[in-house]
Amino acid sequence: MVKLTRVLHQPMQQRLDPFLMLDAFGSDRPGDYIAGFPDHPHRGFEAITYMIAGRMRHRDSAGHEGLLESGGAQWMVAGRGLIHSELPEQTEGVMEGFQLWLNLPAADKLCDPWYRDIQASQIPAYTLDSGTQVRVIAGHSNGIDGAMQRPHTEPLYLDIDLPPGAVFVQALPPQHNALIYVFRQSVAIGDSDVPAQRMAVLTNDADSDGVQLRAPASNSAPARALLIAGCPLHEPIVQHGPFVMNTREQLVQAVHDFHDGKFDANPAIK
Repeated sequence: MVKLTRVLHQPMQQRLDPFLMLDAFGSDRPGDYIAGFPDHPHRGFEAITYMIAGRMRHRDSAGHEGLLESGGAQWMVAGRGLIHSELPEQTEGVMEGFQLWLNLPAADKLCDPWYRDIQASQIPAYTLDSGTQVRVIAGHSNGIDGAMQRPHTEPLYLDIDLPPGAVFVQALPPQHNALIYVFRQSVAIGDSDVPAQRMAVLTNDADSDGVQLRAPASNSAPARALLIAGCPLHEPIVQHGPFVMNTREQLVQAVHDFHDGKFDANPAIK
């Protein structure tokens, strides 16, 4: 198994709807990551893996294959069912990244699955006068369209690099749920300081129009954080491991379908 930190877990799913899980992994010890993620199933949601450093190979039951490298991402919609693996293609060095689970609306739970590789060069980025660098994995930021746009949940996924003393402002719809995960140095949000390896959940204030992040001038190096936001689905969430549905009956059916081999023969994926 890969050594990881579960940043967002099941007790927070309703509060951070439409997001189901956020895992952070990072180590320069091969024993912490070399096992990778062997074949395992998913149904009912989307999985987004964003690689900060390292190389990982994706293969799935629909015959798709891709190499996730430093700075790149992979976006997989499990839909009605998919079996995939993510295995390291390195035996030394640093492997660091994140996996985010994004819920699918009830009407799309059993959609055709698909998969997309997003190379580092395909992720739009911009730099502000302050030296702040922003990579737009999904959504829209300061007039820049991200690599992915998704209906219904309208996810925003930013990787923000803030020099000491720099300020970054991002507009957010007041009804969207949002979180900040800091993974380098620290970031200030209003009167709150968020240290590295900590998540901050933003309030849903009807009068709010966004968020302002500030890297304290006392930071010894640039701060780096993920800003993730999305439109809540307001639907029941029933989860058993890698299956996320709306009812217990649908969940039982998912388990039966997996054991009956129905995840093995999906049609072609985009």
